[in-house]
Amino acid sequence: MQKRMDWRSVTFDWNRARAFLVTAEEGSLSAAARALGLAQPTLGRQVAALESELGIALFERVGNRLQLTQGGLELVEHVRSMGEAATRVSLTASGQSQSIEGPVCISASEAFAAYLLPPIVARIRQAEPGITVEIVASNRVSDLRRREADIAIRNARPTDPDLVARRFPDAAGHLYAAPSYLDRAGPFDTAEDFARAEFLGFDDNDALVGGLVAYGLPVTARNFTVLTANHLVHWQLTLQGIGIGVMAEIIGDAEPRVRRAAPFMAPMTFPLWLVAHREVNTSRRVRLVFDLLAAELEAIGRGKG
Repeated sequence: MQKRMDWRSVTFDWNRARAFLVTAEEGSLSAAARALGLAQPTLGRQVAALESELGIALFERVGNRLQLTQGGLELVEHVRSMGEAATRVSLTASGQSQSIEGPVCISASEAFAAYLLPPIVARIRQAEPGITVEIVASNRVSDLRRREADIAIRNARPTDPDLVARRFPDAAGHLYAAPSYLDRAGPFDTAEDFARAEFLGFDDNDALVGGLVAYGLPVTARNFTVLTANHLVHWQLTLQGIGIGVMAEIIGDAEPRVRRAAPFMAPMTFPLWLVAHREVNTSRRVRLVFDLLAAELEAIGRGKG
């Protein structure tokens, strides 16, 4: 016979435990508050209340970061297991839902979220007005296990066996620049001409530099005069004629304020995947949005988007 749990011994609040876990994972109250969508003072009060309930200090400050105390280290894995169990409950419950009405969260890169998703979401809302759509615009891969999103558009093959995924024709990208920049710094008729070009880069720029070199452009890190982690800022800098930027073909070719900066160069290609958690994807509502997204991405792949 299974031993009954003494529920009277469980005295702390799960919301406070979650606040502790996310703070431990993020390393600061401000980052944890952003991750949970809470105000930092609220989160701080939850962590302090948990410390008071348990009678131990969970964190100590080291420089600008919070570090787990010995007591916190002993507790964090237990709380992490609780978080994983709570996530499994949420995923299973979502998967059992047969209601069409309700929210669906879609994650996509900043550029795709801003330029690709709006007309698709408009068609989803027209087809199913009972569905509310939340968009997570982030270049970071959303954790579908932890319900950071229900569905994700990704540029890499998912490896988690609990995810279901569908691949679409590879997306293409090009170098773009405003006519004002091309008139000022051009012409760029050959690969060698790009040795003097000014490029707009990203915060982690080595992959882009290596990719352009692989395409035959003689560029180095010195060619990248402005860097930003935000792809929408990168694109706005391109539109303003600050330098040469990179963008997906479906977005760049539709923008009249830029031209392809290297029309002789073969397009850069990257995979396009639509991904959902296996449990969530059994939800009638999520499955419907997944299928509508898939149809739109298939049309884009055929050049009809």
